[in-house]
Amino acid sequence: MPKLFYNFKKIIIIFTFIFQIIIYSPFVYPDAISDIRKKNEVVFGIKDNLVPFGYINKTDKKTRKLEGYDIDFANEIANKLNLKAVFKPVNSSNRIPLLLKKDVDILICTMTITEKRKEEIDFSHQYFVSKQKFLVHKETVHELKDLEGKIIVTSKGSTAETNTKKFLPKAKVLGLEDYSQAAHALYLEKVFAITTDESVLSGILSNMKSKSDFEITKFDISSEPYGIGVRKNSDDLLRLINDTLEEMERTGKAKEIFDKWFGPSSSVPLTRDFKIEPAKLGSSKN
Repeated sequence: MPKLFYNFKKIIIIFTFIFQIIIYSPFVYPDAISDIRKKNEVVFGIKDNLVPFGYINKTDKKTRKLEGYDIDFANEIANKLNLKAVFKPVNSSNRIPLLLKKDVDILICTMTITEKRKEEIDFSHQYFVSKQKFLVHKETVHELKDLEGKIIVTSKGSTAETNTKKFLPKAKVLGLEDYSQAAHALYLEKVFAITTDESVLSGILSNMKSKSDFEITKFDISSEPYGIGVRKNSDDLLRLINDTLEEMERTGKAKEIFDKWFGPSSSVPLTRDFKIEPAKLGSSKN
């Protein structure tokens, strides 16, 4: 009898150990991932008109494939899942509703991590950090107060829209769905400024006519950490995404992708002054 009890106790210990390995192992991803695997593809919500994060390469008329910083990160996650990546265009106002309706599986679309958004969805570690600035005609703006009372355009439903209304309460803030409309309006002097993250403004500026007539302000009003969004209770998927991001940071793959799109020889040269890690939230006015 004591021997039987000892064997039973030993079996319980072994099964407990195995269960803990299954639950806590970073290499096991059940549930949300299983649902995605049933489709044999993973659908990413991305922006398809935002250089250099996600845009259609119009020079390649045969494939017109999507390219960009966000696209490269999405492909790394798809490779980790061993699934085909499918891309669905979203904008700042419809991206979270589309995720919640399960029209997309993962959002990777220049989306700032905020406490308000975290009430609806979960976010990965930050994979990019930018600062909100303003694109204006040269020599028209030297400090924030120069923008007070002016017509300023940004993306509808974005944190840029919220921040601008907060820091420039007397400005007239217009929300548009497409930054190409905003750039055209600025060129025609229909609006005084475009505001969004510096990385996005640099992409807009690189495609503008008479780009030498415009500049991005040196001051900013907030820091914007971008995260990859998933539905609530998708812990397995979120863990896989964070594991992938951490591996990319550790191996230098994340920096390689940054240099590809934002390095000195790119059309949007920026300095990588961040690393992939949990985001530290909080707005600023510098």
